[in-house]
Amino acid sequence: MKKQLFALLFALVPFTALAAAEAHLPYSMTPDLDDKASLQRGMQLYVNYCMGCHSLEHQRFARAAEDLGMPQDLVEENLIFSSDLAFNDQMRNAMAEGSAEDWFGAAPPDLTLHSRLRGTDWIYSYLLSFYKDPERPTGVNNAVFDLVAMPNVLEPLQGVQEMVCAQSDHPVGDAELDPLTGKYQSCEVLQVTEPGQMEPAEFEEAVYDLTNFLAYVGEPSKLQAQALGPKVLIFIFIFGVIAYLLKREYWRDIH
Repeated sequence: MKKQLFALLFALVPFTALAAAEAHLPYSMTPDLDDKASLQRGMQLYVNYCMGCHSLEHQRFARAAEDLGMPQDLVEENLIFSSDLAFNDQMRNAMAEGSAEDWFGAAPPDLTLHSRLRGTDWIYSYLLSFYKDPERPTGVNNAVFDLVAMPNVLEPLQGVQEMVCAQSDHPVGDAELDPLTGKYQSCEVLQVTEPGQMEPAEFEEAVYDLTNFLAYVGEPSKLQAQALGPKVLIFIFIFGVIAYLLKREYWRDIH
């Protein structure tokens, strides 16, 4: 019995660590794979702002078009910009790995399974948490991923976001008490100081769409599974009724 309890304890440790690691995330989101419009907008954002560096090597344009209800000619005209790529090809970029290492120090990772590795809350928070940092080579840092090497590619949409200090009467997060004012001061507040093309709420919705698309890419078969699930349950129910009636017929003479 003790061995079983210890095994259960060790099995729960990774989940506890994961919960602790995600507890500090400033934002959260719930993917909605039934929202085809959101997934379509997310794919458009990914192709326009992310695919220059990050490939989706386990996803094909054709598969995404089929799942998201987009005609082939529309995809080819608006979402495939390289002459080296065709509709049935994988969603890969044209950046050579050696060039990427020279420019960024390391090749940008493929993001096909990133939503399953990091979680959608992490991706959503990460994309919303870039802020201006003149001391960094790219001019930005990230509140979720400190010393990040990636530039803020969504800055034209969001605008320039900076880390500012705020005071409050109650402690919030890692806020420290200022003995002169008697208030708690936190310098981890992100604020847009130079507006971009989108309003803050509009930008958050765009980041939601982008994260939602990455959630779909991480498990594209989930859309089919959700559509097939109710049909399977109906079949099991009908088969169960038939099996029960057949069992009663077989055992009638015995009982």
